[in-house]
Amino acid sequence: MQTILVPLDGSPFGEHALPLALALARRGEMQIALAHVHHLFAPSLAPAGAPVVDPRVDALFREEEATYLADVSHRIGKIWNGPVMMTLLETPVAEALCQHAELIGASLVVMSSHGRGGLARAWLGSVADRMIRRSAVPILLVHPADGTPDLAREPRLGHILVPLDGSALAEQILPHATWLGRLVGARYTLLRVIEPVMRGFLVNGVEPVVDVEAQEVAWQQASDYVERIAARLHAEGLAAAPEVRVGRPIDEILACAAEGQADLIAMSTHGHGGLTRLFLGSVTDKVLRSASVPVLAFRPPEAR
Repeated sequence: MQTILVPLDGSPFGEHALPLALALARRGEMQIALAHVHHLFAPSLAPAGAPVVDPRVDALFREEEATYLADVSHRIGKIWNGPVMMTLLETPVAEALCQHAELIGASLVVMSSHGRGGLARAWLGSVADRMIRRSAVPILLVHPADGTPDLAREPRLGHILVPLDGSALAEQILPHATWLGRLVGARYTLLRVIEPVMRGFLVNGVEPVVDVEAQEVAWQQASDYVERIAARLHAEGLAAAPEVRVGRPIDEILACAAEGQADLIAMSTHGHGGLTRLFLGSVTDKVLRSASVPVLAFRPPEAR
């Protein structure tokens, strides 16, 4: 049985990942694995500066955290009768969650994109950021809203936008995007964004101009590329539409998602340079921080 791992930090914001995780688990007859990472409680420092752990107080915190996971599991059980696992892990947080995901053979990690500070950390949470850089398992990030989530809510996932940059690394998101899309019967938009091909330099106040001929060549190459990828998905029985846009990649990806009413964006986390970009690709990074819909992110082995 496949497993979806849902990391929780004890806050309602973290629980906003649950409706989407549960919807996918229902569709795929999967199990949910809830995980919380325990931090040692050290209220004081020794003379040498080392933290002093009070075992009794620390045990109380562990008991409270285990009770929290049991409470979430109980709430899930009221609306879904599928299997739920619960695990308390030890810090460091991101590393523990990545190792646990591999240990239990998770197919997907679904988590809220916030830090422990909740809405005070409206940008990508540091834990999610570190996990994306390290995880061998694809991560589906959900942007939390105010209040406690409705676990019975069925999120809409009928349209998946897949930005591609023409590289083999970017295409490694496709198996994960199509696996998820098959669960919900989604259609796909395959987007290739090309930047304007300019001619000339800024000299004596004269602006460079678009090289029309070179731009047409780049447009045709991009169109041929996404049409080939779409044909591959069609052969697998999937609905996929190619699209090419000219402009700044981050702007065009977000605009395409909004105009096409995409329910999810799926991307590999690398720059066009592949191994020359050892950290989170700048375009994917900005999409993760700016998109209003969930983002499925996967860092290919070559880029980790």
